[in-house]
Amino acid sequence: MGSIDWLWLIHPVLAVVLIYPLIGVVVRLGVQARQRRVAGANLPVRTGRDHSDLGQWLSLGVVAICLISLTVVIATANPVAEFKGGVARAIELLLVLVGTSICLLALWRSSSKPLRLIFAFITWAGVLGLGAQPEVWRLSDNPLKIEFWQSHYWAGVAVVGLMLFSLGARQEILRQLRWRRIHVAANLLVALLFVIQGITGTRDLLEISLRWQKPALAACDWNAQICLAPKR
Repeated sequence: MGSIDWLWLIHPVLAVVLIYPLIGVVVRLGVQARQRRVAGANLPVRTGRDHSDLGQWLSLGVVAICLISLTVVIATANPVAEFKGGVARAIELLLVLVGTSICLLALWRSSSKPLRLIFAFITWAGVLGLGAQPEVWRLSDNPLKIEFWQSHYWAGVAVVGLMLFSLGARQEILRQLRWRRIHVAANLLVALLFVIQGITGTRDLLEISLRWQKPALAACDWNAQICLAPKR
């Protein structure tokens, strides 16, 4: 494996090592917080606060890993000399990345409801803008096709949006029962999407070839699933 191949592994490694274990902890604390609040279970007072705090870190981590993944894909899809758009486009994308990261941190720190809404929307728009670049591979952009619903990218974008919602509405979720119910419903969908991400991410790892293999695989007919016999 070359250095670029290792860069492509950053995203799945961080997801497996950090995100999925943290999901289990957050879900467990969420169940305990509900048992303590609804059923009066004898659990520590800090259960709910720990669930909220770790949930914040989970949301931040998911969005950050998504930005890392998009950055690596765009920066390494082609050699530097063949980068489409040249320096001007590279600077433009870098500004989008920096602006999105700043908005994410501002969302983390902001206490104003209107500002949280604005920062969450801008952060998600930044993710969508980077994800729309031609270097980012997607099965389909047409929601009427089955490939769209099998896409690792689009499921990931949906997870990011829901994570930003949880991060932006944290104060309302803590204070109001109606928002907590919305939060629970949204996170049931998040749990399903994370399962889909685990499946589609593993599938895509099998389909992504190493850098030195790409020239040979470019000669293959992917529809017919046939590759030319190597020359002797």
